[in-house]
Amino acid sequence: MSTSTPEESRSSDDHCTPDALLHSAPSRDLTPEDLVMATGRDVTPATLDWARRKLETEGQAAIEKLLP
Repeated sequence: MSTSTPEESRSSDDHCTPDALLHSAPSRDLTPEDLVMATGRDVTPATLDWARRKLETEGQAAIEKLLP
């Protein structure tokens, strides 16, 4: 049985992943489909038209309003 601690068994390359790489955010290329799905609606021609209009008027803010 080994008496080493987990820290001692780590290679010198081991490191923690930076928080920014663990979380994703919407890209700047937000699509109407992305917006529809983010609202929990079904993707239909009507909801896609709604999302297109919303993105044209609000831009990126349309999805940022949905985020906590």
